[in-house]
Amino acid sequence: MKKLREPQLLGATLSRRDLLKLGLISAAGISVSTAVQTAQLQATPSCDDGDEPTVSQTEGPFYTPDTPERTSLLEAGISGTPLLVVGKVLDTSCQPVAGALLDFWHADDSGAYDNVGYRLRGHQFSSETGEFRLETIVPGLYAGRTRHIHVKVQKPYGQLLTSQLYFPGEPGNTRDRIFDESLVMDLSEAADGGKNAVFNFVLS
Repeated sequence: MKKLREPQLLGATLSRRDLLKLGLISAAGISVSTAVQTAQLQATPSCDDGDEPTVSQTEGPFYTPDTPERTSLLEAGISGTPLLVVGKVLDTSCQPVAGALLDFWHADDSGAYDNVGYRLRGHQFSSETGEFRLETIVPGLYAGRTRHIHVKVQKPYGQLLTSQLYFPGEPGNTRDRIFDESLVMDLSEAADGGKNAVFNFVLS
């Protein structure tokens, strides 16, 4: 198992404003010197007017309501490959959706869900510019499914979207009966051995 460390972004140097938006530094500028040496994820594809809403998928049998509000699912006792997922919540006109609910849950590194407590479960709200940021681990595999993350997304007073996010290049993708290519995240390697992922949700 890899020891969990703070996820890092890959790519070109970030501006201070970008770092603030992604939550990598505080408003006071703490850790700026470290953060500016990290790399930025490649930009997600541009959004065009008339984009189709994100595909809905089954909730599955392991959903638990009333999760804690948090942007990091990392806590004591959790092991695995660090994963940072970032992106935006948009409407079909490509406008950012502020205050959208995002509720994430997934299996642990060994493929097991916590159905008693809230390990690897949590919800958050998109920023004024529609952005979200989730720190977690790469979920493990279990029989019958490819690697995935469950999510519910809902804009204020809007319709609830239930879906799943997938990882590229997984052997199980071709065997999973509900796998959808449109739900594959953009994935890249992090400098610390973890993974960085990008996905934009489009809500009707």
